[in-house]
Amino acid sequence: MTSPRILITGSLLGALALAGCSAADSETDSDTSAAANTSLTVGTAFYPLQYVAERIGGDLVAVETLISAGVEPHDAELSPKTVRDMQSMDTVLFLSDFQPAVDDAMETTGARGLDAHHIIDEHGAEEAEHEEESDHDDHDHDEETETTEEESSHDDHDHGSLDPHFWLDPTLLAEYADDVLAEFSELDPDNAETYSANASQLLTDLDAIDASYSDGLATCERRDIFVGHEAFGYLALAYDLTQEGLAGLDPEAEPSPARVREIRDMVEDTGATTIYSESEVSADAAEAVAEDVGVDVLVLSPIETVADDEDYLGVMESNLEALRTGLGCS
Repeated sequence: MTSPRILITGSLLGALALAGCSAADSETDSDTSAAANTSLTVGTAFYPLQYVAERIGGDLVAVETLISAGVEPHDAELSPKTVRDMQSMDTVLFLSDFQPAVDDAMETTGARGLDAHHIIDEHGAEEAEHEEESDHDDHDHDEETETTEEESSHDDHDHGSLDPHFWLDPTLLAEYADDVLAEFSELDPDNAETYSANASQLLTDLDAIDASYSDGLATCERRDIFVGHEAFGYLALAYDLTQEGLAGLDPEAEPSPARVREIRDMVEDTGATTIYSESEVSADAAEAVAEDVGVDVLVLSPIETVADDEDYLGVMESNLEALRTGLGCS
């Protein structure tokens, strides 16, 4: 004969199981409901593109990031699940030739995508020309040492390819925002007006931050920015600055001894008070030069990734304050 105690315990377990199922069903229903309220699922390859997608898509778009927050995007790898998920996304926002893993996944999956590379094709040559002109204008060496220094420096300091960091010029990010608006509107024409209204507000914000940079950097004691790696070419071009990097476009590259000496001499010659480092990559070289010549180190973010409590506009504002401090702007 079964004891009353066991019967009661069994009833309790049954009730708890039913309650658990009910709660799980409720969560599933909530997730399903949230998914049902979105019109598009959009993948984004790295943060600035995610920011544009979220601003334009609003509640209508489920934005799925291909790499985890805080991961430096250049060498990021995609999980097998992420690659599988890309096949069911309505579109993927990416920048070809910037993240090899993403390029491979786009080719493998045949996913629809919106490539930002045409902006680099249109503006990258102008940025590179600006860098070359700055090199010729400002890098006057003694004739006896010019060849040795230049050859050694250029071996490790060559761009190799065009600068991908177009989003550091907010007017260029606005160009890509126009592309995203067109993409979302084509995929979901029923909500085109909402996307347009969201994009209009984003463009207003980007115009405002552009005006802040133009005004804030108009009158400065210096115009040379010394950085850990050359991610700020478009920013320099947009606001009449000259970028000098310890390393080229690769944030993991170690600067050559010749380049370190060259930067040290330029810092002293220009009267610079600051060398800029980044929070996501090693600042050892920048800190060593700064200590050697007695200048400060401030953070200048390439905004490839941001902290959880940050966004594009906020980091752009922080960058502007760091620039104004380092350049002695009034």
